[in-house]
Amino acid sequence: MAASEAKKQITGEQQEELETVFARARKALAVIETYDQARVDRLCQAVAWSVANKRSFSRLVEMGIAESGLGDADSRMGKRMKIRGVLRDALRQKSVGIIEELPEKGIAKYGKPAGIVACVVPTTNPDLTPAGNAIYAIKARDVVIFSPHPRSKKTSFETVRLMREALEREGAPADILQCVTKANIPMSQAIMARADLVIATGGQAMVQSAYSSGTPAYGVGAGNSTMIIDETANLEEAARNTRLSKTSDFGSGCSADGNLLIDARVFDQLLSRLQGEGGYLASAAERDALRRVMWDDAGQRLPDTVAISPQKLAAAAGFAIPEDRKFIVVQGDGIGRERPFSGEKLTTLLAVYRYSGFDQALEMMRAIYEVGGKGHSCGIYSFSQDHIHRLALAAPVSRIMVRQPQSKANAGAFNNGMPMTSSLGCGTWGGNVVSENVHLKHYMNTTWVSLPIKEDKPSDEELFGEFYDAALEADEPALAA
Repeated sequence: MAASEAKKQITGEQQEELETVFARARKALAVIETYDQARVDRLCQAVAWSVANKRSFSRLVEMGIAESGLGDADSRMGKRMKIRGVLRDALRQKSVGIIEELPEKGIAKYGKPAGIVACVVPTTNPDLTPAGNAIYAIKARDVVIFSPHPRSKKTSFETVRLMREALEREGAPADILQCVTKANIPMSQAIMARADLVIATGGQAMVQSAYSSGTPAYGVGAGNSTMIIDETANLEEAARNTRLSKTSDFGSGCSADGNLLIDARVFDQLLSRLQGEGGYLASAAERDALRRVMWDDAGQRLPDTVAISPQKLAAAAGFAIPEDRKFIVVQGDGIGRERPFSGEKLTTLLAVYRYSGFDQALEMMRAIYEVGGKGHSCGIYSFSQDHIHRLALAAPVSRIMVRQPQSKANAGAFNNGMPMTSSLGCGTWGGNVVSENVHLKHYMNTTWVSLPIKEDKPSDEELFGEFYDAALEADEPALAA
């Protein structure tokens, strides 16, 4: 939306809805904050199941794609597994009363609600984002007001309606979860300004708006996931995982693989493997045509080619590709802001680059993140612990996936230990306050209770080591009169 719209005031109808949802939220908060651990755990299960069952989620997926025109139904269905993962993580943690004890330090931590949470929902996840946030919020005994993206607001509203019905069946206030109906940028800003906490998942403009709302906020940074494939990689695994990551929901996620940096010794082999996985290798002329329909003259990403099938993407650029192709591969024509293929794509297109020597791979990786995506995600296909370690030391990102499909793994998976989430903090690199996956602890306040313990005071000699000089600690002799 235009910047001018963000400056508009909300209408009278929006103001009335705003007052109503916040009044209801405060009443619901007064109830849920009295619930014990067993009660909130049961509510989490009820709410999660209302959306994550196959019948309901299938309908929401179809509804969301029809409403927004974005995404792929088959791969989007897999996102209901993320709801199960969020529920798993939530149920395994405490959130009421004493949630952690450190006897050696005399510390006990008590979980408390954050309060009224404003959740801004992206158009690409109108069902997953409300469900995941609802589970963590209910576990923390918060209430949530969802502000859906206008392009998929009906789907988000239906998702929240299902969860509200689940709450009512359990005898809990439905207003623990609410979704505004008159959504736009000014309305989202008004909600964020009045809430106790903001969870903002969406474009950079929305995240910046969340941080400037005056309310504590967790946001996400832009993605530009880049994977290094070295000479030790299992190329079959790397190609398969690249296809899984790149094609998930037509590449709409900020975690979808955008760039592959490939060791020159295995470059041709991997390129062949990618084509075997359904990749279409574009010619130089086709690459130029794709650039014209994906970015404008100023380098801004054009929305019409976001999250569409490779066939539609090719057609928009003026050429045709076989129906069995699942994504498009272009050979990178350089790295830099003037080279848009080295930036975020958000569709079924992947750029590949050749490197010679791991030092060059790290240099290219750093250059790509200067174009965009700093703080988000990186990855590597390698069995060299030295290469993995050197990448971890050098990459300006919050998460590195080793031999895993980035968009299926970095927000949590059942075969890794990343916290399950739909919000990926990108640290100060990405303009965020956290550099980790946003999960349960971020939805809670914590009270620390401290008991006295045996004194733990090292001597100055231990603390300062070789710098300690006893003479400088001695009292100066009194000066003679």
